[in-house]
Amino acid sequence: MTLKTTPLTDRFGVEITGLNLAKLTAEGYASLRTAFEEHSVLLLRNQSLDDAAHLRLAAMFGPIEDRLANERKAGDVYKVPEVSNIRQDGTLTGDMDLHTLNLKANMLWHIDSTFLPVPALTNILIARIVTETGGETQLASSRAGWADMPEKLREQIRNKALWHRYAHSRARLSPELAKLPMFHKWPDQCWPAVFKNPVNGKEALYIASHAFKIDGEDQGASATLIDELTSFITQPSYVYSHKWRVGDVLIWDQRAVLHRATPWNYDEPRRLSSICVSLQAHDGLDAMCKSV
Repeated sequence: MTLKTTPLTDRFGVEITGLNLAKLTAEGYASLRTAFEEHSVLLLRNQSLDDAAHLRLAAMFGPIEDRLANERKAGDVYKVPEVSNIRQDGTLTGDMDLHTLNLKANMLWHIDSTFLPVPALTNILIARIVTETGGETQLASSRAGWADMPEKLREQIRNKALWHRYAHSRARLSPELAKLPMFHKWPDQCWPAVFKNPVNGKEALYIASHAFKIDGEDQGASATLIDELTSFITQPSYVYSHKWRVGDVLIWDQRAVLHRATPWNYDEPRRLSSICVSLQAHDGLDAMCKSV
């Protein structure tokens, strides 16, 4: 089927209209996946997806990521993760609560799940409660940025690998936050610094706020280069800033896009539903594993 699309920027991303994700067919998914591979970011507005429909959509892309699998007791069911400052009793977390600090750590440019043994293919994010001001989600094309990067800078990272640690990104904001057990559940992971899309052959810089060291190199020099590379690919010309409306669905390629949250008034409630889907062999996982 042919999708109706409008570009989000002149470099990446499209808004898709006329497609009901709650009733997505196999044919519709095939077209959606083609757009995903080509454009990296997909926006669909005015969608009505409950948690069950959200899970069904995510499962079309692949295995659902479950970071709490080893903590769940027998009989407990998987719950769709939320990005929210709303407590279970309806009150809001304070500005300096550890939970809020964790939300603020998401304001660093990152790719989800690079610290896991199997990283993410995509995040499917749905707006449930939005703020009047602030709270945008920004996405940066590491594919477009890599394509434009001066060769002298690219030579410093091509054919190298990066080490990733969950606690590293949290420590950049709060040493206290970084000590929490949830940020030490997995050993450090090493992934190639450049990802080549197995469908179209396009390369992207695979970097995140979780990256703390270039394999085989000094940690101090690594940090300097990681920051320089990240700064280049997150220049305004490679960034799309999304102002949320309730019912918006954002789907992006974690292999080719970095993202971050932006601040909002924490006296305002905000709730997004977030499901990450894990990479599979045909998504490029095998190639990544063989490269390190």
